[in-house]
Amino acid sequence: MKTAKFLAASTKIGDGLKELIDSYLKDTGGFSSMLEERTAGEVAYDNEVVTGLRKGYSIKKALELAGEKYPDDALQWEDETIDDIKAHYEYLMSHEDVLAKIERLTKGSN
Repeated sequence: MKTAKFLAASTKIGDGLKELIDSYLKDTGGFSSMLEERTAGEVAYDNEVVTGLRKGYSIKKALELAGEKYPDDALQWEDETIDDIKAHYEYLMSHEDVLAKIERLTKGSN
């Protein structure tokens, strides 16, 4: 589990930073657990959506392209739900960015 790895590694960094990392990981534990429950196909689809968003595509275009590549895992959306879906993927991108930064910080402290 990534969270446990980060918590263990963070013990060698400054107390203030460790406290901040611990707080973030605790606060996002539910989201992280949900991510860990995804199938391999769902992970691939989500990664494809995130890749599209990082390239600057709109959420609709990113979903379309990901759906073409992974049709079995494609989300069904409507105009009424697209803003919630966009918010989810933006949060996922931010979460991935934070975890990558934490990993870089904790690797540098070993």
